[in-house]
Amino acid sequence: MPETRSDAEAKRKVWAMIKDIAVAMMVTQDGEGRFRARPMRAANREFDGVLWFFAAADGNVSSEAAQDERVLLAYADPDSQNYVSVYGKARTLRDPERQKQLWAEPMRVWFPGGAEDPRITLIRVECEGAEYWDSPSSTLVHAYRYLKAVTTGEPPNPGSNDKVDFTKQAG
Repeated sequence: MPETRSDAEAKRKVWAMIKDIAVAMMVTQDGEGRFRARPMRAANREFDGVLWFFAAADGNVSSEAAQDERVLLAYADPDSQNYVSVYGKARTLRDPERQKQLWAEPMRVWFPGGAEDPRITLIRVECEGAEYWDSPSSTLVHAYRYLKAVTTGEPPNPGSNDKVDFTKQAG
């Protein structure tokens, strides 16, 4: 059973694990209660418990997040064997100044008008909690674990798995 932590180090670890993953799968619920996931490009340069995403103002993700604020973000980096899920409350807003601050040129693919494109809405996700799985990633480590499991019959230690509560202050 993973431990639930609320310390500053655990919160920093979540950011360290997700900051270089360019795309997260954002899960929302549609009007009929079905879960929908779609790839969303993260816009954060720093992390204070809030994650930012650009979205089309008239798109499904924007309307679903406005209708039901609960969202789940799934991050995966198979090369390093790091996996993180983050849940929180989403709010859609138009903030041209924030859009300019968060703008990155790859966003122009979806918003040709740049940071001031009138079709942009921001999705602000206030993180409430996260869970991460952090495993050693080298092929040699995996081969050793496999060999150990086969010879001893015992499953290997998969690495660390913790839950992080963002709603509590570090104590």
